[in-house]
Amino acid sequence: MSSKQGGKAKPLKQGKVEKKEYDEIDKVNIQKKKDEEKALKELRAKAAQKGSFGGSGLKKSGKK
Repeated sequence: MSSKQGGKAKPLKQGKVEKKEYDEIDKVNIQKKKDEEKALKELRAKAAQKGSFGGSGLKKSGKK
């Protein structure tokens, strides 16, 4: 029995996903979530720009 099937089998195609119908409450929640993600992204970019907090690195005590 010689078959020409070798290697990895191709996955079956999935059907197209139908778009969901959203009511007003869902739309508001989705928009709110997008706004929060955008604000977090901006804050992360701002924090990355500034670098380390304090800017003086490790603080050493005055004691010897």
